[in-house]
Amino acid sequence: MQRIRLRYTKRGRLRFTSHRDFQRAFERALRRAEVPMAYSAGFTPHPKVSYANAAPTGTGSEAEYLEIQLAEVREVGQLRKLLDESLPAGLDITDAVEARTSSFAERLEASVWELRLDGVEPADAERAVAAFLAAEQVDVQRRTKNGLRTFDARGAVVRLEALDAAADRPGDGPCAILRLVVRHATPAVRPDDVLSGLRATADLAPPVPAAVTRLAQGLLDEESGTVTDPLAPDRDAAPAFPTTAAGPSPAGGAQVPEGSA
Repeated sequence: MQRIRLRYTKRGRLRFTSHRDFQRAFERALRRAEVPMAYSAGFTPHPKVSYANAAPTGTGSEAEYLEIQLAEVREVGQLRKLLDESLPAGLDITDAVEARTSSFAERLEASVWELRLDGVEPADAERAVAAFLAAEQVDVQRRTKNGLRTFDARGAVVRLEALDAAADRPGDGPCAILRLVVRHATPAVRPDDVLSGLRATADLAPPVPAAVTRLAQGLLDEESGTVTDPLAPDRDAAPAFPTTAAGPSPAGGAQVPEGSA
């Protein structure tokens, strides 16, 4: 059997799709693309698909991940292209590699988020960020299925900075952008929790809901506060002459890099 790890996006209006909505759309895409999936055993077999750390409904993302298990070997680049063509625009498969390492979920240590705050002056956002970062602890509340829960939103934040979006929006009024690196923890700290923390520490309240997009997720470099590509270890472990469904390429023949379209 072959395992393939995929990176996909949620863009535009499709950021409002729930994780269950995406699962249904992806399983339809698997059928349309005629992917030879491996299935679970039992009375109700399901295609072997593992989803990792899905973004909350209503947020966009450039870095969602999943893994599929195939019953037959396929060329990774062609498989990525077929699946991408079988999904609606906005749910795009942007990368694919053959799984050659273990513990993929453990490599999703942190996320990079962008929060677009329309109607907020960049200077006000900078003051709020400074107050949030200066606090040792910022308690926020979130309603869960078990009731209202209070937890610290500050401890998981590795980096937070405010940027001016005026260059992107000339004449459209004030707009601030927050860039946030947050460590995946328990309980999970989400972008809306950080916004609640900014409201609590500096009374920052955007007049309209923030547009939130996950830009990346993966391994966290503690020194620089950056997040690295979680698929890189699988690429690094790939053999110099990868095999395809048709077998090894003949000597001297052109090689198709894994993950290419």
